[in-house]
Amino acid sequence: MKSIISDMDGVIYRGKQLIPGANEFVQKLLAAKIPFLFLTNNAEQTPLDLKLKLESLGIHGLTEDNFITSAMATAMFLRGQKERAKVYVVGGGGLINELYKVGFSISESNPDYVVVAKSSTFSFEQLKKAVRFIDQGAKFIGTNPDMIDPVEGGNEPAAGTILAAISAATGKKPYIVGKPNALMMMLASRKLGVHPEECVMVGDRMDTDIVGGMEAGMTTALVLSGVSTLSMLDEFPYRPDYVFNHVGEIEFSQL
Repeated sequence: MKSIISDMDGVIYRGKQLIPGANEFVQKLLAAKIPFLFLTNNAEQTPLDLKLKLESLGIHGLTEDNFITSAMATAMFLRGQKERAKVYVVGGGGLINELYKVGFSISESNPDYVVVAKSSTFSFEQLKKAVRFIDQGAKFIGTNPDMIDPVEGGNEPAAGTILAAISAATGKKPYIVGKPNALMMMLASRKLGVHPEECVMVGDRMDTDIVGGMEAGMTTALVLSGVSTLSMLDEFPYRPDYVFNHVGEIEFSQL
């Protein structure tokens, strides 16, 4: 039986609403003792935040080790590039916390990197500083490229929107660590202690979850409870191995 790597936004919940079948999906994973990880491009929250969020939605039995975020992946990647770097951050506490953990300092004095994630408090002042630091030579890093995030009643702007604004002003493109970069998938499979071909990537986005899983050599399963719809499949030159309406339909023995 394959290990499961699952996205969260649009797969387990949408904003503050649990998606039908999500709790049953998690409980089946736990009961069958299938190794699994929730992998999310969300860089705002820590694994503890995510565990508590799922508990508030009625999903119990998880630990912090069941999660890997794009903030964690970004910190791991940057630590391998330069130790004790100075970083200017556009993003929330989850990202700042992970950067502190690997020994980086958050600074506005000649930072080595400008690291950008989704931010609900993004301002013109932050845009101005990010552009200036990149113009002065700071490396431009994005946690993830998502343009929108699904929430109750529709969608809201995400990290990619902020990255696009900074990119337009600097003429430089960011290096993005999170999905669809297969690096994120490899880190997840390594955390599970299995090879990527022994994993199924479950996600709601063709342009991040499915392509990232495919490029890492994983089996892919698209759920139609988030961003990508059935009518969008023909827009892409690749297809998921499986398509489900929601995670409650997944039978692990058939994957």
